[in-house]
Amino acid sequence: DVQLQASGGGLVQPGGSLRLSCAASGFTFDDYAIGWFRQAPGKERERVSCTSSGDGSTSYADSVKGRFTISSDKASKMVYLEMKTLKPEDTAVYYCAAEWYGTRCGIHAMDYWGKGTLVTVSS
Repeated sequence: DVQLQASGGGLVQPGGSLRLSCAASGFTFDDYAIGWFRQAPGKERERVSCTSSGDGSTSYADSVKGRFTISSDKASKMVYLEMKTLKPEDTAVYYCAAEWYGTRCGIHAMDYWGKGTLVTVSS
């Protein structure tokens, strides 16, 4: 049974930091790209970051480059999103998702989605 569970969201002040975690189970971790996505109120879901299957190369949306870092721990099947210098516009529900043999984490290519975790950036 495939499961992806995002956690770590919360309320943080502008300029602050937060680390999200995604726990994966029920599939061969190395065979999947894992991506982080977010959906702000009234907006479409967007891709934030991706770590590809195979070589684990990473990519980021322009809006988060230099502020967010994706990493993974294969042994524990965890993927993290370290978020720094947070801005109010980063407020959203954040989701992790998996794509079989993926490299880019296209939003319509993801095979499995987890429930999201809410990040609120506000003073």
